[in-house]
Amino acid sequence: GYVLRRGRRRTIGFAIDDEGLRVNAPRWAPLAEIEAALQEKARWILDKLAASQERQRQLAAARIDWRDGAQLPYLGRPVVLQLDPRQRHGRTVALLDAGAAVPPTLWIGLPREATAQQLRDATQAWLMGQARRHFNARLDHFAPRLDVRWQRLTLSSARTRWGSASSDGSIRLNWRLIHFSPALIDYVVVHELAHLHEMNHGARFWQHVQRVLPDYAERRGALRQALAPPW
Repeated sequence: GYVLRRGRRRTIGFAIDDEGLRVNAPRWAPLAEIEAALQEKARWILDKLAASQERQRQLAAARIDWRDGAQLPYLGRPVVLQLDPRQRHGRTVALLDAGAAVPPTLWIGLPREATAQQLRDATQAWLMGQARRHFNARLDHFAPRLDVRWQRLTLSSARTRWGSASSDGSIRLNWRLIHFSPALIDYVVVHELAHLHEMNHGARFWQHVQRVLPDYAERRGALRQALAPPW
């Protein structure tokens, strides 16, 4: 099955997303020609559909069950959420206990009867605070190595973009990167700082990235496959 859209175009094109297969065709193209094009691209279409379905399955598995004892990834490793109704770990919203327990516990200062939304909001506030601290530290670490100066960090909540940079030195990083390993975060940080030299993805841009991260291609590939929990 597929969705057929006709428009002012010269060729037949295919696109696959969460909704399935879309076929974009010229208004004049007969259905027989569209079906022939589908058969010609059948292997590619089936492979892409299978990959999309597998990614949707992985996203569903990564979804966080907002309850006492739930797990979520933090800096590439799982942490367990535990409600702390007496706030035995201080008056902070949340506190990570990185003791001997594996995985470590993230204590959330909420009562036992807290709703899933309250737990989600408290956890997100803590994660965003950790993201800002971690990103600031890594920007400060890599900026001198790239011989650039960044001016301002903004956290974003974009669904499909991990970062961006402006020529005035402003950096935007997706706070959900805090779910990923430090190596992947460093790749995004270096990528955006390198844009302060080159506001494009030309050869000189990648030379700046490679100078600081010789294995950037491997990190880039890993980032493309990485899945952050849906929020």
